[in-house]
Amino acid sequence: MVNDLEKFEKSQIEKLTSKKRIPAFRSGDAIKVTLKIIEGERSRLQAFEGVCIARKNNGLNSNFTVRKLSHGEGVERVFPLFSPLIEKIENVRKGEVRRSKIYYLRGRKGKRARIVDSNRGEEADQYSITENQETTNEKTNEEAKKTLDVKTTNVEKTVNKEESLVKEESSQKPVKEPVAEENISIEEKSESTASEADKTKDEPK
Repeated sequence: MVNDLEKFEKSQIEKLTSKKRIPAFRSGDAIKVTLKIIEGERSRLQAFEGVCIARKNNGLNSNFTVRKLSHGEGVERVFPLFSPLIEKIENVRKGEVRRSKIYYLRGRKGKRARIVDSNRGEEADQYSITENQETTNEKTNEEAKKTLDVKTTNVEKTVNKEESLVKEESSQKPVKEPVAEENISIEEKSESTASEADKTKDEPK
């Protein structure tokens, strides 16, 4: 049962992350979450930018908490990591923190709530777009099929040309035979005329 649940979760995660990329971020990073808000028949995008103060990795139930200051008041929101309402996640700034849960920021303001920047360099995305890869693979397969079709058509054309040449040669052979017979008959006639001329010479006058 456990293996079946894991397979199901993996398949669902692949479906949910096939059309968007999720960068690798940690607690202490400043991130920008773009949400899709549906209001009746209309929909719009809204950005929520703040500091990630907690992350929970639990398969499909993974989530992260973002905190920001709005008009001097702290506002926190918990986002499901694989929610279809999340349009994109951007890592604005990387921070260096010694804890996985930085709830101590709730009691700090101003300079005391600052986080030191981290030089982690470029990191690979946690989940990258897989649809583009599939489309590229499909394109390469289609191109390979087209090249194979072109090669087969060229081979067929050459084979047809060779067959037509062979047929022409075979059709020309019986036409040449009567010509040879005519040549033989002409040679026989010339021999007969030569023999007749010899006879006329041998006859007494």
